[in-house]
Amino acid sequence: MADDTPPLEADLRRRIAISGPMPVAQYMAACLCHPEHGYYMTRDPFGAAGDFVTAPEISQMFGELLGLWAAAVWRQMGSPANIRLIELGPGRGTMLADALRAAQVMPEFRSAIVVHLVEISPALQQLQQQTLEGAGVPLLWHERLEDVPDGPAIILANEFFDALPVHQAIREGDGWHERMVAVDKNGNFSLVVAPAPLPHLERLMPAQVRDAPEGSIFEWRTDSTALEIGRRVARNGGAALVIDYGHRQSEVGDTVQAVGEHAYANPLVAPGLVDLTAHVDFQSIAEAAESIGARIHGPIYQGEFLRRLGIDSRAAALKANAGRDKASEIDGAVQRLTGSGARKMGVLFKALAIANPKLGALPGFET
Repeated sequence: MADDTPPLEADLRRRIAISGPMPVAQYMAACLCHPEHGYYMTRDPFGAAGDFVTAPEISQMFGELLGLWAAAVWRQMGSPANIRLIELGPGRGTMLADALRAAQVMPEFRSAIVVHLVEISPALQQLQQQTLEGAGVPLLWHERLEDVPDGPAIILANEFFDALPVHQAIREGDGWHERMVAVDKNGNFSLVVAPAPLPHLERLMPAQVRDAPEGSIFEWRTDSTALEIGRRVARNGGAALVIDYGHRQSEVGDTVQAVGEHAYANPLVAPGLVDLTAHVDFQSIAEAAESIGARIHGPIYQGEFLRRLGIDSRAAALKANAGRDKASEIDGAVQRLTGSGARKMGVLFKALAIANPKLGALPGFET
């Protein structure tokens, strides 16, 4: 009988059979970014027809407000004649299209923009090209932020960090042991614990989680994006805006989750066919960027941030020319973006800015 195991699952089983259990981060990286079979490499996961909906897909207001935020920051920077507008993980390009449309109110800003999109997925890059066709600004694609030329920059990262793989460790009597993915006796992927504790991990952990009780799980990312953002804005001028879901301070807990067709799934089933994410640790991002000379603003709740940027006024302007059904849709979008509770993003999602220290208070983060 022919083996009908999906190719990525077969590859992961082969690697585990040869080398033994793999760290959770390695499993996540393969599921999301395998060059042939990774989740993001092969599909459009966004919107009602995909697996999940992000803020730009909920309403045009989200991207428009971020476009106006970028224009205001550019003016604070002294209106440089050449500004790199960088988006990390641009999805379909929806947010950027809305941001560029809103930025038309400041023509001098639009004429200074060169757009750089950091994207590893050929499928999504093709969608971005279609969405941004006719945008009227230069568009360049890169696989890594490090590949974008240095210079004054405004960086946008909406739901980017949550998709970066996380390592997990569990506290046991003799220290913190890394959690690994293995294949159990029934042939299923399962979580196991590395036999030896991780040396020196406690010294690298934030103080408030170091003495967590046995059984606690700590997650961390080894990606260097926050350091690179901090380096760029501190050295070359500019600011970055990070919006994502997660916790303001480092804490313990297992936050790895899988989503497929708008429903939660088992992260260890159907590798490469469901989205894997984990909560963002805003404290670790802030500390990394701050360590290299950047200034941190926030994090604050997404709802508070959008209200400070004027989402209620923008909604009122849109409703003035809308029918009853459309006006109700606009109200619903504002609630979903700014409210708290189930299926609402206003509190779960946070906004954090990383900026050159010379810029002072940034729009939406004024105290």
